Amino acid sequence: MRVASFNILHGRSTGDGVVDPDRLREAVRLIDADVLGLQEVDRAQSRSHGIDLTAVAAEAMGATDVKFFPALTGTPGEGWHPPRASDPVDVAAYGNALLSRLPVRSWTTVRLPALPVRRPRDEPRVAIGATLDGVTVFTTHLSYLPPWNRVQLHRLLSALRRVPGPQLLTGDLNIDGPMPRSLRDWSPLVDALTFPADTPRVQLDHVLARRCTPVVHSVQVLELPLSDHRAVVVDVDVKP
Repeated sequence: MRVASFNILHGRSTGDGVVDPDRLREAVRLIDADVLGLQEVDRAQSRSHGIDLTAVAAEAMGATDVKFFPALTGTPGEGWHPPRASDPVDVAAYGNALLSRLPVRSWTTVRLPALPVRRPRDEPRVAIGATLDGVTVFTTHLSYLPPWNRVQLHRLLSALRRVPGPQLLTGDLNIDGPMPRSLRDWSPLVDALTFPADTPRVQLDHVLARRCTPVVHSVQVLELPLSDHRAVVVDVDVKP
C-alpha cells in the first residue's frame, strides 16, 4: 500500500503565486498513492477560484472513497467560524481531505480546538481517519503555534487510542525537532526534511505507525509543482 501526505497550500505554487488545478492534478498523479492525506484544502474559496480541490485530487488519483472535513467555514485569515451542522454543503470552507483507492469501511473525525486565547492566524484543526482492511489511516494538520500544537497532538493521540486496530498517522504536524519521531508507542516511517519545499531545513510532515509492525519498502520526499511543503510517500505493508 502506498500512503502519502501533502500540505497543498490551497493549491498555490510559491514560484508565481498561481492556483492551477492542472498542477494539482500533476502532483497527485506523480504521488500515485493508494491513500492520500491532504492538508490546507480549499472548497469554494475565491483565492483558489472557487475550485473544489478535493474533487480535483480525487479525479486525478482515481480515488473511490473521499472525505473532505472542514476545520473552518469562511476564509482563513479573514472572516470564519467553526463549522456548524447548518452550514450549506457548498459554502466556502478550509480543512483536510483523505482520499483512497482502497475500500473504506468507515470514517472517523476528530476536532482539535484553536488556542483559547485568540491569535490572528490560529484556527481550529481537524483529523480524518479512514478504516481500511487491516488498518486505519489518519491525516491531520496541527497549529503553527508552539506549544499548542503539542497539546493538540496529545489530544489527538488520546482520541486515537479509542480507535481499535493498527493505525497510520499522516500529516503536517507543524512541530520541528525529534518529538514526533519519538512518540511513545508510535514508529516513524519517514525521517527526512520536508519544509520549505525548495531548500528544506526541517521535517514538519510525517507518517507514523502504531499497533503494527510495518514493512517499509520505500520512502520518497517529493518536491512538486505547487506548495511550500514536500510530499512524503511511503510504500508499506502493515502487519498487526
